[in-house]
Amino acid sequence: MSIPYAFAVELPQPLPAAIDTLRAALTAEQMGIVSEVDVQATLKAKLGLDSPPQRLLGVCSPAIAHALMDAEPDIAALLPCGCGVSEREPGRTRIVLQDPRAIGALATQPGVRPACERAHAALRRVVDRLEAVSSTTAADATSA
Repeated sequence: MSIPYAFAVELPQPLPAAIDTLRAALTAEQMGIVSEVDVQATLKAKLGLDSPPQRLLGVCSPAIAHALMDAEPDIAALLPCGCGVSEREPGRTRIVLQDPRAIGALATQPGVRPACERAHAALRRVVDRLEAVSSTTAADATSA
């Protein structure tokens, strides 16, 4: 399923392992997770709801964030880029990463779009790494 504002990939891993895999893929692009919200725990504590494991992550590249805020300081309201990670069925985790082009489309300052394009390209490589892990893990499972 294609989402116009995000990249999406599924990993045949439980949520904690998928977040570790994501973290490694982000690190390869000099990006990282700067914030994390445990949605499952929050929904339970605040609303008494049971839900599958789910996290909201703030994903960022310090260099790109600096370039964006230098070009348009108020763009800080849109940073860090959002990421949702959810384990809807045991051992299968979906990761959705905001496409920075969604931010770039809103901006009026000339320096914003090039930085968003750099971030888009980096996140595309992250997703490619995740898809490679997914393919390798799936192939290993079928040969076992």
